[in-house]
Amino acid sequence: MVGVIVFLLGMGSSAIVYWRGMHAPDLSNDASMVGYDRAERRQIGVLYGKFGEMAQDLSNDLKQPGTQAIIIALVSASITSGCFYFARLWEE
Repeated sequence: MVGVIVFLLGMGSSAIVYWRGMHAPDLSNDASMVGYDRAERRQIGVLYGKFGEMAQDLSNDLKQPGTQAIIIALVSASITSGCFYFARLWEE
């Protein structure tokens, strides 16, 4: 029963995160922001190298609502499978 509840809550919350994120105003297409982060990316590249740039790209990707919704759904599904596995062991 706990597995089903966790699964339903996880899928519902991931849908809400995705829906709210997709209906938020998209400010990335603003023409005045072209090249805004160029100096910041160069500084990170100088200080931390390719790993710093990769970490910054990962951080930017984690801010996307689609990525957040996928992570929530995967964590929910893995917790649910763990609950079902332990429930089956407990029955035996």
